[in-house]
Amino acid sequence: MSRAAPATSAKTASGQGGFEAQFRRSASGTMTGLAALARLFSDPDSFDHMLFATRTRRTVINLALQGGGAHGAFTWGVLDRLLEDGRLDFEGLSGSSAGAMNAVMLAEGLRRGGRDGARELLSTFWTRIAASVPIGFAVPMDDGSGVALAPTARLMLHWAQFVSPYQFNPLNLNPLRDLLADLVDFECLRRTKTPRLFVAATRAETGGLRLFRNHELDVPPLLASACLPNLQHAVEIDGDAYWDGAFAANPAIFPLFYECASRDTLLVLLSPSKLGPAPRTVQGIRERTMELAFTAPLMRELHMFSRARAFAAASLWRFGRLDRRIMQSRFHLIDAHASMGEFAAETKLAPHMSFLVRLYELGVEQAQTWLALHGDKIGKQSSLDLSALLERS
Repeated sequence: MSRAAPATSAKTASGQGGFEAQFRRSASGTMTGLAALARLFSDPDSFDHMLFATRTRRTVINLALQGGGAHGAFTWGVLDRLLEDGRLDFEGLSGSSAGAMNAVMLAEGLRRGGRDGARELLSTFWTRIAASVPIGFAVPMDDGSGVALAPTARLMLHWAQFVSPYQFNPLNLNPLRDLLADLVDFECLRRTKTPRLFVAATRAETGGLRLFRNHELDVPPLLASACLPNLQHAVEIDGDAYWDGAFAANPAIFPLFYECASRDTLLVLLSPSKLGPAPRTVQGIRERTMELAFTAPLMRELHMFSRARAFAAASLWRFGRLDRRIMQSRFHLIDAHASMGEFAAETKLAPHMSFLVRLYELGVEQAQTWLALHGDKIGKQSSLDLSALLERS
């Protein structure tokens, strides 16, 4: 399937048996190498992932996909180029909000029709997202460089500051609900072992993170992962209310570290690590608070990992399972901000098709550049200087 311009038509908590529990076992030093081997062969999922990492002829990586509303179309372009290139297979997919949507479409497309199926489903998803937006909600710029919200859309968002979504949307209408049910066979997806999915949602009562894995996936977890509380009703699952996963993890990195065999993780980031001078306008301050809320969890997680790696490197005794994993982990980055910095924050809410196509094209270009510069480093060394990234944050 050659790449062409996209069509313009229209209850298991994350702490149970997951990476949190593995961290406690590893940190306590009670899990010996023999015990780890025994657990590997007694755990079908772990054994399947070991086989997946060794049997493929392609290099296996994990993907960490950041959320960002309509800007997630950039990630669509990145994924399309990686799929077209054909050198990489994907083991773990972690995402929040739009990142979770891209991850699930990638996994479902691979399950249904391989790489071509994944490319087709991603294109269908974003095309139908654009088609679901009311006519006139967003308008393209005259110079073709971007998109702007229409006056009526701006007025609606202004009202949303003072009126609850339970008042202005009492029926809880959400076009994503029917779209996801139509595009994804969740019953089949729940039975898949690879790629291993980690969809983040935030517990509205505590701010805690819940990760929904393959066997838990359905429409509600994805709606929860993309639930902006000022615009949508909280999503209730197993008696708990959930908001956008980006409040707690955007995206979650540690499940890829603890639950996947691949040591390479590619971060696809839509938000800049450094946001510039402090704003002084009401609108600028409002936008900055949301940007900070959605970027801080990832930066904290990467800071923690960087400090753990420095501690392991300085240790005279590096034979623990956790130390080895930390030292062997490799990070890579495709950063959207280099090519999308001029787009206003409000465009995240403006999925006009011409704008999505522009973002897609930017994603393809960035992925092509990354493959040319760093594709041969996968499986060998990091192409991202994690310390330098964190110094900018």
